[in-house]
Amino acid sequence: MPTLRVIGPGRAGSAMSRALGAAGWSVAPPLGRGDDLAGAAAGVDLVLITTPDAAIAEVARSVAPTAAVVAHCSGSLTLDVLAPHPRRASIHPLRPMPSGDTRLAGASFAVAGDALAERVVADIGGQQLRVADADRAAYHAAACIASNHLVALLGQVERVAATAGVPLHAYFDLVRQTVDNVERLGPGRALTGPAQRGDLATLDRHRDAIGTDEVPGYDAMVDLCRRLVA
Repeated sequence: MPTLRVIGPGRAGSAMSRALGAAGWSVAPPLGRGDDLAGAAAGVDLVLITTPDAAIAEVARSVAPTAAVVAHCSGSLTLDVLAPHPRRASIHPLRPMPSGDTRLAGASFAVAGDALAERVVADIGGQQLRVADADRAAYHAAACIASNHLVALLGQVERVAATAGVPLHAYFDLVRQTVDNVERLGPGRALTGPAQRGDLATLDRHRDAIGTDEVPGYDAMVDLCRRLVA
C-alpha cells in the first residue's frame, strides 16, 4: 500500500491520516510548524499539505522535489501553488471538520491533478468530483455557503428564537425535513413560507419582532427566497 506524510497535522490532516491509515496506507510521522520540511517527500508516495491556505505555497517550496505526489486539501486554491513539484494534486473533502476525528467515508471530494488523488478517494470510500482549476473558487464558495453560511443562519435562529423563549433544538427537525425536501424536490419546489407566498404583511411583522440588528440578515435571505420564486 502507498505511504502518506502529512504536513500540518490539524483537523484536516488528522482526519485524512486516520481515514487512509484505516484503509491500509502506511502513515509516516506528520510534520508541523518548526520542523525541517526539506526531506518530507523522501520515501513516501504522497505528501499532503493541510496547512492554512496562506501557507501552502511556502510549505510546498520548502519540500525538496522527489517522485512523490505533493497535494493540498484546499478547496479554492489551484495546483500552481504546489510548484516546483512535478507531480501535484488537490484533494478537498466536501465535509465539515470541526474536529480531527471527522469520518470521511462516503464524502464527496473535489480532486484535480495526479491520478493518485483518485486512488486516495477510492481507498477512503468517497465519491470524486473532478473540479478544474478555473472552477475551484466557485466550487469552494458554494461549499462555504452550504456549510458555513448555514451555521451562521442557525446562529440567527438561535438568537431570534431566544427572544420568544424557544430553544434552538426545537427547530432541528424542521431544518432536517427542509434539507430532505430540497434533496427530493430541488430548492425551488421545496420553498415554503411568506416570501414564497408573497405575504408582505407577515414579512413586516417579522421585521418588527426580530430587532433592528437582525433585519439586514433577514432581508438578505428574503431576497434569496424571492429569486427562487422568480
